[in-house]
This record gives sequence, structure tokens and C-alpha cells, in this order.
Amino acid sequence: MTQSEFLKTVMPYKDKLFRLAKRILVSRDEAEDAVQEVYLKLWKGKQKISKYDNPEAFAVTMTKNYCLDRLRSKQAGNLKIVHSNYEHSDNVERKVEARDGVNMVFEIMETLPETQRIVLQLRDVEQYEFAEIAKMLDSNETAIRVNLSRARKTVREALKKQYNYGIK
Repeated sequence: MTQSEFLKTVMPYKDKLFRLAKRILVSRDEAEDAVQEVYLKLWKGKQKISKYDNPEAFAVTMTKNYCLDRLRSKQAGNLKIVHSNYEHSDNVERKVEARDGVNMVFEIMETLPETQRIVLQLRDVEQYEFAEIAKMLDSNETAIRVNLSRARKTVREALKKQYNYGIK
């Protein structure tokens, strides 16, 4: 595989890989480093990429595994918590409200169990199909649907509690 073939094959996934890495690692710098490491590993194994049915799923799985390994490592204590993703709006009040709402969802997502957090990211943010997520996580579609349902329920309940200020 030539350099241009490699770039055409794996570069389109860079943003998705970054978003997944950022969701797992939280820190923008750590996510950028993770994606760079994954691309380095993909380059070293570039001859094997064409053997995979879905190179994108392979790259996502590599990213997920690298990030999880990174969190488990001793260096994980140095990770910075930085949230800078929010929707833009013309109205200043709407900007602040949207940023606060998105940050609130991110904070709630951080409290979810690891599998639920990853499934929610892959399905609702990255828009992967259930079959693709199941393949990436080495699971079955039913388990993915259950984890997604539980994650959404937890986020919904936490948001209701927050927005209702504890009033039922």
C-alpha cells in the first residue's frame, strides 16, 4: 500500500477517531496524541489494512482500545479535563445555554459505566449502526441496544433532575 492509498483509506476517519478519543480521554491534547499513535500503528501495519472488511471499524476499535489502555496506565493521572465542544448560536444567551446544556450532558456521560459511555458516543454522536458498534465492541446488537437504552435513561433522568431543580 502506497502512502497515497493509505491516506485515501484512513484519513477520512480522523475526525471520528478524534471525537471518540476525546470522549474517552476528555482532554483535547490527549485525544490528539491518541489519534496520532493510532495512525502511526496503522501506518506500520498498512499492508494488513486491505485485508479488513471495514477499515473504519478497525481504526475505531484500535482507537477505543488505545484510549482505554491509556486510561488504565499510570500516566492517566495526568489527564486534563477540558470541555470545549458546544453548539454555536447568534444569540449570546442561547450560546451560553447551549454550552451549559452540552457540558452538563458531557459531565453526566463521564459518570456512566465505560461501555454505556462508549456506546452512547458511537451511536448518538458518531451515528454508527448497531451492527457496526457490536462488531467494534465485540458484543451483540441486543447488548448494545440495552447499554444505549440505559445510558440514555441515566442522562435523561439526570437532566430532568437538574432542570427541575429537584422538584418532581
